[in-house]
Amino acid sequence: MEKAREFLALKKEEEEGMSQLSVIPHRVGTPGFIDRFFLRGIRVDRVEPCFLACTLKVSPCLTDATGNLSSGAIAYLVDVIGGVAIAADRLPYKITLNMAITYLSNAKANDELEIIIRSLGHKGAISSTSVLVKNKTTGELIATSQQSYFGRLPSKV
Repeated sequence: MEKAREFLALKKEEEEGMSQLSVIPHRVGTPGFIDRFFLRGIRVDRVEPCFLACTLKVSPCLTDATGNLSSGAIAYLVDVIGGVAIAADRLPYKITLNMAITYLSNAKANDELEIIIRSLGHKGAISSTSVLVKNKTTGELIATSQQSYFGRLPSKV
């Protein structure tokens, strides 16, 4: 345990650098840096009860060293968009409880993606969604995912 503490401890110059950082707290209800950076290119095409269809043009800044849409960007996308589908069902904000993603193929910079989100249901404080990410031009499936979300039920008082 002591070796782990020593390994994780900051060095003197790292401590000095950290002390000079200015951290601005995130205000609730306003989009954070990642949200503004990532979600800026999403266009909502269709909204229906339990269904949402969106389009996203892959920005070069969301690609990895090989030029493919990064797996982290896909994970962030399906997590946030899945949560939006729950909000479209007029339910309160929930946090991700479980997420299973299957990566099937790659998307490149400037590819246009079609994102189809289905709300699978709600039971008490748990909600579930399914997300398909497809290349809009070729129809090739990029990724599929299923998520479970947990959140407080609205008060009946």
